Amino acid sequence: MMHRRKRQWRWLGLGIAAVFALSALGCASVLSKRDKSSAQKDVPMYMDFGDVMIPKELKTVKDQTFIYRTAGHTSGVLTLSGRVEMNSLIAFFENNMTKDNWNKIGEFKSPRTVLLFQKENRYCVINIVEGTYEARVEIWVMPTMVGETGLLK
Repeated sequence: MMHRRKRQWRWLGLGIAAVFALSALGCASVLSKRDKSSAQKDVPMYMDFGDVMIPKELKTVKDQTFIYRTAGHTSGVLTLSGRVEMNSLIAFFENNMTKDNWNKIGEFKSPRTVLLFQKENRYCVINIVEGTYEARVEIWVMPTMVGETGLLK
């Protein structure tokens, strides 16, 4: 009788352990799916301009954005906002614009920072304004005039 009782407790213990193991495995797979989707959201991305990377924290302000596309190029203004520190944004754009073969040709720093970049046939002006609760970024991309060499020599 005692031996039988021990065996029942052992099976009950194994059953409980199996339930916990299966539930933990299920939770782990749900968490890993969540981690993968949030990891995709954490990656900087290219939006309307294919060679201007945007930090993940910034969201488009649609009523202040105007993008013009033709067969050869895309130009216009992309307005974004988000809770990002100004110096972090400046460093982000300086690093990533260089990686995308933009040449920095100037900057203005004050409570409003303006970064000026140029490629062989386009200009990019990034205007960053730090507000009380969030930063506002305007990215202007426009073509150079035909035959214009711009500031690059």
